[in-house]
Amino acid sequence: MEKFDLQHASLFAGLNGCELTALLGQARQKAVARGQAFFHEQDAARHCHLLVSGRVKLVQTNIDGGQVVVRFIGAGELFGWATVLGSPCYPGSAKAITACAALIWDAEEIRQAMQAHPRLALNALELIGGRLREAQDRLRELATERAEWRLARALLRLVRQSGRKTRDGWEINFPLSRQDLAEAVGTTLHTVSRILAAWTQAGIIGGGRQRLVVLQQDRLMALLDGSETV
Repeated sequence: MEKFDLQHASLFAGLNGCELTALLGQARQKAVARGQAFFHEQDAARHCHLLVSGRVKLVQTNIDGGQVVVRFIGAGELFGWATVLGSPCYPGSAKAITACAALIWDAEEIRQAMQAHPRLALNALELIGGRLREAQDRLRELATERAEWRLARALLRLVRQSGRKTRDGWEINFPLSRQDLAEAVGTTLHTVSRILAAWTQAGIIGGGRQRLVVLQQDRLMALLDGSETV
């Protein structure tokens, strides 16, 4: 596994070198192949994970048996938080979109570290608060916005989180299927495919199979405020 500086992870911000070294010494490494899972929904929540490389999607099953993509996780982000919060089971599955590597801590080790280092506990509260705000925004979007708006917001978020500047625009730097997008915005594969086809024809996005490039961010934002329609 490649080396990873824990200072790059928000949870460990502000800890000194000795504290980071001690935490790194408690972690074990885990590699997961593309398409496999770090854990599944309702598995016993025993570990907290920090993604070192690759890309993970957090997925939940809805009451109809379909899947919902809750979040895409990139290098330096934590997942499997249920163990830190005291939940007995993971509320969703963590599936590798690409080959992935992660550092893993036992739940009790992280809880003891939080007791020993108040800054660690404060960082955890901030991260949890941020995830809660994201969840509230997603719920509001699902309840009040059309599929086109939800998809535009999802693409703009992905550009902010993992966009790579290219000559043509901003490329989402991991394989992204139409089905993933449909599950992320709460609509059907047919609807996402129809919208993306229209945006491709209009020159807003480009790319190919599992590759997406936002060519004109300003036009995506204009779709949200109603100053442009496609």
